[in-house]
Amino acid sequence: MNFTRDDVRKAVGDGLLSFPITDFDANGNFDSESYRQRLEWFISHDISAVFVAGGTGEFFNLTLDEFRDVVTLAVETVNGKLPVIASAGLSVGSGKAFAKVAEEAGADGILLMPPYLTECPQEGLVDYARQICDATDLNVIYYNRGNGVLEADAVQQLADACPNLIGLKDGKGDIQLLNKIVKTVGDRLVYVGGVPTAEIFAEAYLSIGVNTYSSAVFNFVPEMAVKFYKALRQGDSATVKKITNEFFIPFVTLRDNKKGYAVSLIKAGADIIGRPAGSVRAPLEMPTPEERNVLEKLIGKANDL
Repeated sequence: MNFTRDDVRKAVGDGLLSFPITDFDANGNFDSESYRQRLEWFISHDISAVFVAGGTGEFFNLTLDEFRDVVTLAVETVNGKLPVIASAGLSVGSGKAFAKVAEEAGADGILLMPPYLTECPQEGLVDYARQICDATDLNVIYYNRGNGVLEADAVQQLADACPNLIGLKDGKGDIQLLNKIVKTVGDRLVYVGGVPTAEIFAEAYLSIGVNTYSSAVFNFVPEMAVKFYKALRQGDSATVKKITNEFFIPFVTLRDNKKGYAVSLIKAGADIIGRPAGSVRAPLEMPTPEERNVLEKLIGKANDL
């Protein structure tokens, strides 16, 4: 780790967070040189932390060995300029294994993904997260989404049990639930907006004290993503409204064409701007040529906003 726990809390809790896609070559293998160039480009912008092998980075489609390569390269490339947060999850055993690899690679924290597949009771989710937290010295951010959504009381239990739990990322978009958690647990944790295309929720997040979010579109419109975040924090409602109406609403409409497009469109966008990362892996699918054309026009518009 290159940063203290307090440093990581500050970085994750206030500032734009970037989630790079993972580069695959023409044969579908991890492309380390392309990924290195992507990370160098990412950290040249005004961001506060880099989340590698996250949801946008297809964590769910990486082997443990590939994950090791991704995190090791990320820590080496970022070189202490910003905190590097990796991922863990799927099961208690695999979660511990991913966390161990991230720790050995020098990451500053993990984003703890939901368990695989099955519906879960609250007590079981707390136990799942606690066991993984207890197995690592890394800072942990719990990703509240899918079949792993914790209610406010369960978040409090987990925070009380795990000193290295520093944050909660919302992937559900239930503002009522998130507000309960923020008000119940308070500043014991930092809170991150994390629904797909989180900018569409940004104003609602900010209204309850969630100051930051993960930006997937940063992968292909970084200047606009930073401009939007700064306008939001500065109270520039006219700019926020303009970018929301002219980019994010049409993008979300396109994203909703097919499940998984929250990731697939990001890879298509990166390709459109000349920073290709290959295709997504099954079970995801890349957009159709017609959808790609719509995205290309949106990117052109974004550059003028």
